[in-house]
Amino acid sequence: MAVFTCLRLRAHSRKKRFGQSRPTSKHAVSVKEPLLKVLKSNERSGLSRRQVLVAAPLLFGVNGLVAAQEPSPMEKIKSRGVLKVAVYKDNAPYSSGPNADIQGLDVALARALAAKLNLQLALLPFDAGENMNDDLRNMVWKGHYLGYGPADVMIHVPVDRYLMNENKQVLIFGSYVREHLVVLHSVTKLPHVQNPEDLQGKTIAVEKGSGAASALMGYRGGMLREKISIFKDGVDAAKMVTTGQFDAAYVSRAQAEAAVHAASDKSAWVLSSVALPGVMPAGWPLGLAVKADNKELATALDGALSALRQSGELLKLFQSHGLTLAAP
Repeated sequence: MAVFTCLRLRAHSRKKRFGQSRPTSKHAVSVKEPLLKVLKSNERSGLSRRQVLVAAPLLFGVNGLVAAQEPSPMEKIKSRGVLKVAVYKDNAPYSSGPNADIQGLDVALARALAAKLNLQLALLPFDAGENMNDDLRNMVWKGHYLGYGPADVMIHVPVDRYLMNENKQVLIFGSYVREHLVVLHSVTKLPHVQNPEDLQGKTIAVEKGSGAASALMGYRGGMLREKISIFKDGVDAAKMVTTGQFDAAYVSRAQAEAAVHAASDKSAWVLSSVALPGVMPAGWPLGLAVKADNKELATALDGALSALRQSGELLKLFQSHGLTLAAP
């Protein structure tokens, strides 16, 4: 999946007219029509107009009762007892592996959130689309045209004002970590990396399609391009360094830490921040997204996330995956 940087992220619903009610069965009739008939025939019936109007709320209340019986989105989730959570495929260390056994930090977080809500977990792994707008449409508010999704909640959503404004159909909230880009390098082979010039002449591994790759390859007219190699996965790119095959990798902090966590000598590697044009120096927070009409679920998930943070459970989840819980 492409790393989210400051390079900006690259429904038809049929609505009832205001006041229009849908019949509950083929025998249902409009309450307006009999009311008008009564009003017109009040002289013959002996009822005054005031008496008829007093009775009107009782007639209209029938439709209100039917509407009130429609369960809310959150009530539907509670009724089925399952929380459907969308997670990215091929997004190590957050979520990767076969669909039947997908693992990672986001999967562990989804499991913990579902448990806090006393719900079973159902994962919906999916391939990243062309941009975040596609992912939010397919997995949160509409569903994929092939019939997959939507989920109740999606994890690993950049908490970004621009993204929120572009996707009014969803609520984006619940930052659980701040991610940013780092250079992973060897303590001995490349002890100091403070700016891109320090990487000149060095072999560098990056993730395919990521903002990190674009920023590094375009720096100063392609000064570093000849020594850059592209890998499908950011963790694989980082492992090129920890196995001694490359001098450096420019990846997300989580990807670099996952590679170091798997290395035999964890003290032999350094993570350094390097300023590049088009890259957010402060990184970006990751959070959750639900459909805009399910504020009750958003509130419940936000509370569950706060409870996990306050109890120390969230920190333990990160530590068990060899990751740093950077405050969002």
